[in-house]
Amino acid sequence: MEDMRVTVVGGGLAGCECACQLADRGIPVTLHEMRPQTASPAHHTASLAELVCSNSFKSTRPDSAAGLLKEELSRMGSVLVSCARAAAVPAGGALAVDRARFSRLVEEQVAARPSIEVVRGEVRDVPEGPCVIAAGPLCSPALSERLLALVGGDALSFFDAAAPIVDASTLDMDVLFTQSRYGEAGGGDYLNAPLDRDEYEAFIDALVGAERVVLRDFERRDLFQACQPAEEVARTGRDAIRFGAMKPVGLTDPRTGRRPWAAVQLRAENAERSAYNLVGFQTNLTFAEQRRVFRMIPGLENAEFFRYGVMHRNTFVDSPRVLDATFRVPGTRVRLAGQITGTEGYTEAIASGLLAALNTVADLAGADPVALPRTGALGSLVAYATDPATEGYQPMHANFGLVPPLSDGRRRSKRDRYAAYAERALADLDAYLATRPDLFGGAARA
Repeated sequence: MEDMRVTVVGGGLAGCECACQLADRGIPVTLHEMRPQTASPAHHTASLAELVCSNSFKSTRPDSAAGLLKEELSRMGSVLVSCARAAAVPAGGALAVDRARFSRLVEEQVAARPSIEVVRGEVRDVPEGPCVIAAGPLCSPALSERLLALVGGDALSFFDAAAPIVDASTLDMDVLFTQSRYGEAGGGDYLNAPLDRDEYEAFIDALVGAERVVLRDFERRDLFQACQPAEEVARTGRDAIRFGAMKPVGLTDPRTGRRPWAAVQLRAENAERSAYNLVGFQTNLTFAEQRRVFRMIPGLENAEFFRYGVMHRNTFVDSPRVLDATFRVPGTRVRLAGQITGTEGYTEAIASGLLAALNTVADLAGADPVALPRTGALGSLVAYATDPATEGYQPMHANFGLVPPLSDGRRRSKRDRYAAYAERALADLDAYLATRPDLFGGAARA
């Protein structure tokens, strides 16, 4: 099988999932990761599968697109979804993970497969032979240039941001209270910092007036909508963030017995709950301004920062016009995976790595490519991202707006409709998987 060796560029979520799936099907893999020899603007470690923004993989609800996508991947044998569940920390209805434990588990999975050779160092050209480029939206300049020349299309970009992480031991627990929205005070998976109206107004003034790293006013098209900097949200209206990340709905401050005017929620970063991130507070502020402004939040007056928020440019290709339905560059043996394709989100990155592996195996075997049902979270996302009719392509999460409508004509509530989408999707997926024992049968997994 050595003559079938596949090169995977990028040791992130997509690349690690891809490498494991190929190895499990008897394909030798060379997995390249440029860190630590070459740094990126967003990573902080040399670990494989490092999470650079939030530690949340989003909802686990079966009647949500994010929850459905995880279930689809589990049924397809995803290695990294299993790692995420094993590294989970309390986060209400979301799957959030201990970052360090998650990366460690992924590295253990890669190391447990002797047919995967991990090579550290920058790849500056598109490899020969079958390969998967999963170098992420922060692909090194040299490789980006060669890749864009290969696909022959335009590179698109947007700005992405991450939230700061604070030391739990420096928080004032006499002010903060534990509660998930609509849960009983004293219970739940989030810490909450309550603000009264005057505190909120002063905080907003400081937030919008603070010095930024990237000194420009952004238009909405410049920003990835799921990760807009908090100060950009606040600029759109004085109460905009109070109806978003700082909404107090469902919370009761135990000191007053009333709902606060606004609230900042903090989510645990690790199982020990020694670190918390400020939920929804992705930011472009300078480090000094982050210390000043975020310490205005009640309970965070003496907060120490394990990691400051950062903002960076992400680049992706115009997939509907330069890639085929399997994310392959037409006429080549090169396939793309991960955020560089414009499929945005941690779970989506894992999914694209899994699909890249399956379609590469199919190519090598001369078999039909994977054609997931469009009724599913993943199948509908792939169909959207590779449809030449898709105009104004921008990074996209899995969502129920991409799936075909239900055909029975029944009127349903939103929740019931989404539950019906999920039920249909899983039934269609199971039926499809049963037709592909070459890729999903036990004998196919070496």
